[in-house]
Amino acid sequence: MPSLRAIKRRITSVKNTQKITRAMKMVAAAKLRRSQDRLMAARPYAWKMAEVVTSLAQRAAPESHPLLAPREGNRWEVVVITADKGLCGGFNSNVLRQTTHFLGEHPGEEIGLGLIGRKGKDFFRRRKVQIKREYLDIFRALSYPIAANIGQEILADYLQGETDRVYLIFNEFKSTMSQRVTIRPLLPITPAGPVKEDLIDFIYEPSAGQVIDELLRKYVEVQIYQALLESAAGEYAARMTAMDSATENAAEMIDHLTLTFNKARQAAITKELIEVVSGADALKG
Repeated sequence: MPSLRAIKRRITSVKNTQKITRAMKMVAAAKLRRSQDRLMAARPYAWKMAEVVTSLAQRAAPESHPLLAPREGNRWEVVVITADKGLCGGFNSNVLRQTTHFLGEHPGEEIGLGLIGRKGKDFFRRRKVQIKREYLDIFRALSYPIAANIGQEILADYLQGETDRVYLIFNEFKSTMSQRVTIRPLLPITPAGPVKEDLIDFIYEPSAGQVIDELLRKYVEVQIYQALLESAAGEYAARMTAMDSATENAAEMIDHLTLTFNKARQAAITKELIEVVSGADALKG
């Protein structure tokens, strides 16, 4: 059995860790509230944008714009969104596992990765994969211009013919206790629903080509921004849950160590009493 001093030192260490995990849980909860509010405000806009783009894509011919035309090439880009930090349960590992599975399902494709988040970079840096672009520490001050910049770089490569398909892989925020890994096709843009017949076309100003071009580019930026917001909210939710579990586990460990400490102290006292009684009996004899 460990000494009383070692057990007491262990209890102090676990209590200090518990204070840290409790503080991290509170910080994550505060950040989750702000991230969740931003996400809920952005979702209706993203959904309406997807609805408008789907409507336009059903009216326009696929060859009318390069972002609508399907391609047969095998040069793909997969944009993987992870966190910059750990201590958030299986948040990062789930995305990385799904990405690895996706790469294994398409061995014949020439796939380059766009990595958003330090955890994704650290994971794939040690593996034989092509990394096209990296974005680190963007969640500290996440804003739409950051997502727009990422979208413009992806669009530039796509329009120049350097990539033929683009996918997003990220954690979609479902609830505080649940995040779902989502693989979303980004480019080329295809109608989200069945193609309707006998659609009434619109009158475009200044021109149909310019309106469609602007909307399609904005659609890509909005999809990336929503994925970043989903990932940010999911990260804070996962970290809050993980730190709550760690705090509870620390409390259980403290109770167990305290019981062990009391048993060890009782054994030490009993041993001293036996020695005193034995010494007294020896003196009497």
